[in-house]
Amino acid sequence: MKNISRYQVATILAIILNSVGLAGILFFDKDLFIGFTCINLAIMFVLILFTQEKINGYFLLFMITCFITGLVVEIIGTQTGSLFGKYVYNDVLGPEWKDVPLIIGINWFIIIYCCGISIQTLILKLPDPVSITGKPKSAMKAASVIIDGALLAVLFDWIMEPVAVKLGYWTWLESTIPTFNYLTWFIVSALLLAVFHFSPFGKQNKFAVNLLLIQVMFFLVLRTFL
Repeated sequence: MKNISRYQVATILAIILNSVGLAGILFFDKDLFIGFTCINLAIMFVLILFTQEKINGYFLLFMITCFITGLVVEIIGTQTGSLFGKYVYNDVLGPEWKDVPLIIGINWFIIIYCCGISIQTLILKLPDPVSITGKPKSAMKAASVIIDGALLAVLFDWIMEPVAVKLGYWTWLESTIPTFNYLTWFIVSALLLAVFHFSPFGKQNKFAVNLLLIQVMFFLVLRTFL
């Protein structure tokens, strides 16, 4: 029997955990399963570390940069309302610092990492119309990872936002989600994806692509039926 790769093991675990959470929210005790969100995100973070081909100093620096940047912009956002709009976090996402759950910093890393890996994987699979060598030119590759990756992160946030509100993760103090919320998401994501692209660490991770798809499906189902 062919050995199961660590990517497959991680993907199976992610599918099981997210499927159980999805079923629990839709058909059983909604509040109970929402309470496990922090644990679920922590497990997804561990699975990313488990499947990362090599964890070097540059990877750790990127990870820490995402975590700190995510927390800082969220703290500024919740305290001033000037970055994303006026919103507050509720008490369902675990320990907080300055009214922002610490898991949000980890979630920023997960989203940026998965979007960056997904775009890079797509680039490697598509033919490059400019380069005669069959490999993307460095400038075009960088622009694609940064810009397309940021757009993908914004799309993910757009899918997630109404579901997160219904699940009680955070509450908007405005009648509608401000447009500049997505603009800020794009700018911050682009900056972090620039760090991702130019940091020399391994960026081949099939699980990251699978995890992004799993989370998109999770929120799309909840957006449709919740």
